[in-house]
Amino acid sequence: MKFRLLSLLLFIGIQQLMAQENSTEKIFIANPYLQIGREPSAQSLELVWHVADADATWFVEERTKDSNAWTRIEAINFTRVAVTGVDPHRIYHIKFNKLDPGSTFYYRVIKNKVVVFEAEGKAPKSDKQNYRFVAIGDIGALTPDQKLLAVQAYKAKPDMVVVAGDIVYNTGLISEYRTKFWNIYNSDKETEQSAPIMRSVPFVAAPGNHDIATRDLDRLPQALAYFMFWDQPLNGPNGPEGSAWVPLLKGSDENKNAFKAAAGDAYPRMGNFSFNYGNAHWLYLDSNPYVNWSDKTLTDWIKNDLASAKGATWRFVVFHHPGFNSSRQHFEEQQMRVLSPAFEAGNVDVVITGHVHNYQRTYPLTFTPDPPAATTTPSRGRIVNGKWVLDNNFNGKTVTKPKGIIYIVTGAGGADLYNPEQQDDKNSWQTFTSTFISKVHSLTVVDVEGKTLNFRQIAADGKEVDAFKVTK
Repeated sequence: MKFRLLSLLLFIGIQQLMAQENSTEKIFIANPYLQIGREPSAQSLELVWHVADADATWFVEERTKDSNAWTRIEAINFTRVAVTGVDPHRIYHIKFNKLDPGSTFYYRVIKNKVVVFEAEGKAPKSDKQNYRFVAIGDIGALTPDQKLLAVQAYKAKPDMVVVAGDIVYNTGLISEYRTKFWNIYNSDKETEQSAPIMRSVPFVAAPGNHDIATRDLDRLPQALAYFMFWDQPLNGPNGPEGSAWVPLLKGSDENKNAFKAAAGDAYPRMGNFSFNYGNAHWLYLDSNPYVNWSDKTLTDWIKNDLASAKGATWRFVVFHHPGFNSSRQHFEEQQMRVLSPAFEAGNVDVVITGHVHNYQRTYPLTFTPDPPAATTTPSRGRIVNGKWVLDNNFNGKTVTKPKGIIYIVTGAGGADLYNPEQQDDKNSWQTFTSTFISKVHSLTVVDVEGKTLNFRQIAADGKEVDAFKVTK
């Protein structure tokens, strides 16, 4: 009798779990995911989720790892997305603002008094704590290696994931996020092809050309989802459409108004922003060729932003298009080289980029562009000639204090690889290139330990293909 009772209880429990999992799939268009928010700090994170456009009573509860007492958060806001091509839906936001830096916390999402989602989160690290981040670009292509690298990112147990642009292919649509992104990086459990990363740690994304270069809302009214889905700082330069960094939107008033209502205050300012995490200052830039980075307003903003980071041990810059690239593919798109003097003056340590679908690392270098400063065209960047000085003594093993900035391309995140024939042909590399891995997809794992950075490049099969150390 006891055996039958236990069997019945077990059966009921399994059915309840299955029902909850199935109901979760029906309740959420995008499962809850963590973001750094508009005003990042070591005590705060934002929680975001997408659901159908229907009224419901939502709230979130959180608790610490050492407590069984749940604290309710009811200050929930939502944005309604109603653009042509997808059913209207809502994006909800709440803020955790009393986190203990570096701690594990638990949260649950409640709809109409029923718990519909539960997860564990990692609070951001303080400037006194070590941390790990994963960097990866050119990811949402729905390829086997994208999925394998999502699992590798999860296994690395990062505190933050840095996305160097081209979040989803091919045109940054709402529907492309649903088929190529959320299900890969925020699945309900780890599989061989997906992982539940975003519910536990924030992804922070720079925009790529496949994310925000499309501005014709009559042709693609679902485009520019970057401005709808990401909850990131809005402290970059502000300017109108038609300025040096904001191209004109095209389309009917109806489509433009629908997009702007969905994007809210994120458009257009979220293309460029900065924040502090751990002991580092992070600067994210829109490197698309429509931006004129020779514009004084922009360069002054970068200089002032980096100058304000006086307390930071490390300074990282993240954008999509690499200025220093040995691939034949995209070689001419060197427009971001014009910012090298500003980066050097601001004591930048490492620049992380994507766009080129392989992995490259430069020697530490300084660069002086030839006058006049480069201009850009709407479709492509341009070659920027100049003089570089290389620190060939740096090897990342025994010599670990670089003289100059290290530029990394980590664009082998899932999209088709570029120029595998160049990996073993060093004569095809530019002299500034130290390492060139183009035969395998990979991601970057970085451990930040005070005044030491340990970099590892991990392939989709988990093998290490590069490693080096930087110290101060």
